[in-house]
Amino acid sequence: MTTPHHGRLEALRTGSMRKLWVLMFTAFVDMVGVLMIIPLLPFYAKRFGASGLEIGVIVAMFSVAQLLSAPLWGRVSDRYGRKPALLIGLGASVIAYIVFAFSNSVWMLLLSRAIQGAGGGTTGVIQAYVADAVEPRNRAKGLGWLSAATNVGVMLGPAVGSAATYLGSAGPGLIAATLCLLNIGFAYRFLGETHGADARARSRGKSGSPLQALIRVTRHAGDVPSRLIWTYAISIGFYYGTNPIISLFLMQRYGITTHTIGWFFVYMGALNVFFRVTVLGRVVDRIGEVRSIRVGLFTLALGLATIPLTYHFPLLALAIALLPLGATLTFPAVTGLLSQVVGDHERGVYMGVQQTYGGILRVIGPLVAGKVWDVFGVVPPFALSATVVVSTIGLGIGLERYVRRTGEHPVPAPEIATPEQAEQRVAGE
Repeated sequence: MTTPHHGRLEALRTGSMRKLWVLMFTAFVDMVGVLMIIPLLPFYAKRFGASGLEIGVIVAMFSVAQLLSAPLWGRVSDRYGRKPALLIGLGASVIAYIVFAFSNSVWMLLLSRAIQGAGGGTTGVIQAYVADAVEPRNRAKGLGWLSAATNVGVMLGPAVGSAATYLGSAGPGLIAATLCLLNIGFAYRFLGETHGADARARSRGKSGSPLQALIRVTRHAGDVPSRLIWTYAISIGFYYGTNPIISLFLMQRYGITTHTIGWFFVYMGALNVFFRVTVLGRVVDRIGEVRSIRVGLFTLALGLATIPLTYHFPLLALAIALLPLGATLTFPAVTGLLSQVVGDHERGVYMGVQQTYGGILRVIGPLVAGKVWDVFGVVPPFALSATVVVSTIGLGIGLERYVRRTGEHPVPAPEIATPEQAEQRVAGE
């Protein structure tokens, strides 16, 4: 006898699963290349005489370029297809790696980061790819597996980059470029287009500009897509905002040094992969995306609140484990639900807008947490972040009726799909 759960697993084992595996491998290889370079940047910049501020600008340039380009790439993928947008983004990364390999000045490093950040704005495109390829009820699971693949790349990339330095200063950049070229060939050969011609035509005829989509999220914050984007952005911003604070906390209370801090990130990375592969799908299947988001936000807040209350390593390990568990249950489910409440003709741009607002809050979060640490000490920055994260649960009130399930007919989510509708609504206000 075939159970509903068995049927869902069978669906993922067919064509959707094959597409997802191709995407996962593409994202994994891409992340290996990115993380080959990031840890080496400060050393290269220092060799060229960069100051601490200049190094910070170089590192931040990637995020700035990514924030600016993400909605644009989303719109391109809506209008012309996911595959061309992704291939062009990967091509930009090849150029960036080559520039990095032959850099002999600070400005060349800055240029390489800007090019790579512009290409890296395709994160939302990859998420839209998953949303296109996987049925609504399995999207959170698929996005979780995609994230697990990128986390493996995060763990392996720095080691590969360090080993590549034995080939000379240009070694890491050239190897990263070679990996990216192979990745382009792989994606071109095996990655099919998931965004149909009808949806592309509707996007060219109905959708507004990426800037209009960005404005709508703030001007109409009560709309369902806007609420999901704000849930994602605020919670991920204050979650990531504690990253540098956690390092300071571990150094101050537990005596962690630069020689041992790496094991902390290995622990976090391994848990991220484990939870996203083994826990996320089962929880979403059992309680749905909306409840998964609520449980995830509460778990994330609980972890943030309890970390500064620990004084022994076993309790610290338990509190730390709540962070990747909460993040696993929250962020893929938010993105999966967002993919359901927007039209397929504008899915890419909304995924890009989510990345933009998430990136902005990832800048604000560390600044706020760092300032609170300086003024008030150890506990307040964690308590503040936990309070902000748990407060976003309120943004999800009433979202259950917008979840699309096989055989069900949900109430359409209110949204503004065209510039004309936006103008009418603004006039009405």
